[in-house]
Amino acid sequence: MPLMLSERPQKLIPEILDNLPADHPDAVQSRQDIRAFNRALGNWRWFSKVLPRRVGPVEKILEIGAGTGELCGRIDRHGLWADGLDLAPRPPQFSAARVWHQTDLFNFKGWADYPVVIGNLFFHHFDSAQLAELGRHLNQHARLIVVGDLRRGRLQQYFFAALARALRANHVSRHDGWVSVGAGFRGHELPKMLGLDPKRWQWKMPAHFFAYRMIAERRS
Repeated sequence: MPLMLSERPQKLIPEILDNLPADHPDAVQSRQDIRAFNRALGNWRWFSKVLPRRVGPVEKILEIGAGTGELCGRIDRHGLWADGLDLAPRPPQFSAARVWHQTDLFNFKGWADYPVVIGNLFFHHFDSAQLAELGRHLNQHARLIVVGDLRRGRLQQYFFAALARALRANHVSRHDGWVSVGAGFRGHELPKMLGLDPKRWQWKMPAHFFAYRMIAERRS
């Protein structure tokens, strides 16, 4: 596996899972591995802690790249409204009371309905031009953006490799995780790539060795 670069790569390496049928055994196992990674990172717990403090009672949340819909389900249990958006079909366990948008992110037309947008292990899939395009929608419509992603670094890649071995992750998860960490973020890269103007937005980057986290709120 190649070492990551000090700067975020302009051309991202494709991930194996993105090109596997959803019912392929390697894909099924990889999704189970991702659940284990999320538990190890504490991402779902972090979202469940951050959002209830900042989301109003009538505000709708949109999770982009919602995947299996499990994070939306956890958020629902806190009395919040969380809909999902993903290229994948609506998961069988996803709440019938919530909306599932099966569409490409860049063809989505419903941004105005969601003042709160979140993403878990998702933003690192996009290059600079795509993040800038996504940022145009968020700048226009969002009030709060909460992101849990991956911190880029050599130590982080080696930490992931050790974690993958400990969890007995399959070859898809080992490859994709290494690639994902190499495509992660450092410092204030993500808000800058999204084009968030510090005169209009304030953001926090909670410290974490492995996770890259951002809470961005529009200034009143």
